[in-house]
Amino acid sequence: MSKTFIFNQKRDDWLKLSDSELEKACRLDFFKASGRGGQKRNKTSNAVRFTHEPSGIALSDCSSRSQHKNRATALKKIRYQIALQVRVVPGTPPARLDVSLSNDEYPIFAAHILDIINDNEFIIRNAAQSLELSTSKLVKILQRDKTLWQLVREHGQTRTG
Repeated sequence: MSKTFIFNQKRDDWLKLSDSELEKACRLDFFKASGRGGQKRNKTSNAVRFTHEPSGIALSDCSSRSQHKNRATALKKIRYQIALQVRVVPGTPPARLDVSLSNDEYPIFAAHILDIINDNEFIIRNAAQSLELSTSKLVKILQRDKTLWQLVREHGQTRTG
């Protein structure tokens, strides 16, 4: 995962796009996956790579034998990566703090939380105060998403005291 963020004020617009609109903003490549999986895996182009043209974020998925499933999974992943990697200045607090990881609005929620943490130089205590939360509550929110928590920790200075 990248240690640097991309700053773009259009991030929220990208995250609010429907799946078909987001797909139109991406370059889509199909390729043959390598590795275990038998003859079908090595003979069909069921792996999918999305490259979000405006941000340059790219990722692929080949977890299923179905190209359609891989396409849907890769689209969810690209939306989530946009949320994790693209920052908006200044950060705006999310409207709700109880968004489930399976909720379609979760990527924009995670993006807004990261904006606030970034604005507070990754000092969790200060970010919690900005969100009007206790430090432990913010840590619990972050820890339920392992990728989000790891990103915050990698950017250092997760000072809770």
